[in-house]
Amino acid sequence: MKKSDTSSNPSRSVQLSRRGLLKGAGALGGALTASAMTSGSALAETAIDRILNFSNRDRWNKQFDAASTNRGSVASRTPIFAPQTVDYIQQAIAEYQGIVGGGGWPRVPSDKKLRLGVSSPTVQVLRRRLMISGDLSASAGISNQFDTYVDAAVKRFQERHGLPADGVLGKYSFAAMNVPANVRLGQLETNLVRLRSMSGFLGDRYVMVNIPAAQIEAVKNGRVEQRHTAIVGRISRQTPILNSKIYELNLNPYWTAPKSIVRKDIIPLMQKNPNYLAENKILVFGPNNEEIPPTQIDWNTEEAVKYRFRQEPGRINAMGSAKINFPNPHAVYLHDTPQKGLFNKFLRFDSSGCVRVKNVRDLLAWLAKETPGGDRRSIESIIASGERTDLRLAEPVPIYMTYVSAWSTDNGVVQFRDDIYQRDGVDELAWSQ
Repeated sequence: MKKSDTSSNPSRSVQLSRRGLLKGAGALGGALTASAMTSGSALAETAIDRILNFSNRDRWNKQFDAASTNRGSVASRTPIFAPQTVDYIQQAIAEYQGIVGGGGWPRVPSDKKLRLGVSSPTVQVLRRRLMISGDLSASAGISNQFDTYVDAAVKRFQERHGLPADGVLGKYSFAAMNVPANVRLGQLETNLVRLRSMSGFLGDRYVMVNIPAAQIEAVKNGRVEQRHTAIVGRISRQTPILNSKIYELNLNPYWTAPKSIVRKDIIPLMQKNPNYLAENKILVFGPNNEEIPPTQIDWNTEEAVKYRFRQEPGRINAMGSAKINFPNPHAVYLHDTPQKGLFNKFLRFDSSGCVRVKNVRDLLAWLAKETPGGDRRSIESIIASGERTDLRLAEPVPIYMTYVSAWSTDNGVVQFRDDIYQRDGVDELAWSQ
């Protein structure tokens, strides 16, 4: 582990001391009692304990215990890149070939929202649609009533398509539901090619970022150990597809703005608000690492692009508390964010190409599990201290940033996602646009 100087000098290697860790814990407002340290008795809950036990984190049971009205649960511990996923998607293709051969499914009229308690002839069409795709059991029958059986089936359909599982059929649910069966079949066939290309050995431990799903899997020995909600690149600044290896974690990092952000964001913001850099603790440095006062820059030109913009560590830092590094030609990385509310959005395609990670500290501890000083409590202590610290992993962890918009899992559930970057070749599959 190396702790970085807050100046522009290179980071120098140091060892974390026990005192340093306890000092970091104290910065959060908690400390070990002397009696607990000497007697080995139970420790009073510290602020770090409260963080570790915080309940508002992605729930594992929510991820993996989705209710179903017909077949297995929607979520699975099997990774998308499991070797057997190719077999599962081939089975799904055979199933959808049968659906297409049988005439597909009906289009559900989208003239009004449908929800629990509604009675309408449209619900008869909805029931048939859900039965054909396997979301509603045929034993539920055909009627005008949007009852609890239909409610559960709609929620299952929504979860399979990465939609909020609220049981209400609105704009996006209708758009996903009314993609024709033959188009869904083509989407499965397109993604079979992608999955075949990744069906080899990917490592005992690896991280997979699935861009259309805006989701991250942390995989060990062929099982998903963590799933994280993510925010990926917007359409105009797409997250790239790449393979690399995570080698370093930056805690309390600086953020250095890419030239594209200086040009597209910082210059226009400074034109509107000359105090923007000061308000956001962003410093400007010249080619010899000398600090440049913002008042000396002509913001009506692109002069600023030739300078380096660095945001200091802190609560408003664009990368939040952590940055996850891996070599790549696109200068992208995984990171935390101070804007936690963005993870609650349905459409999480808002970044400039990098990937923001919900509950990033869980992922940090998972990545650094075999690295001295990389346990969760130590990571929390470092972050609490506010000191700029780099943690080099004992063993690099492979990362695969990929584009999979359709797949099937071991429980026979077929998953589809919005083709946000329109790489599947059919406009109807980019239904959020």
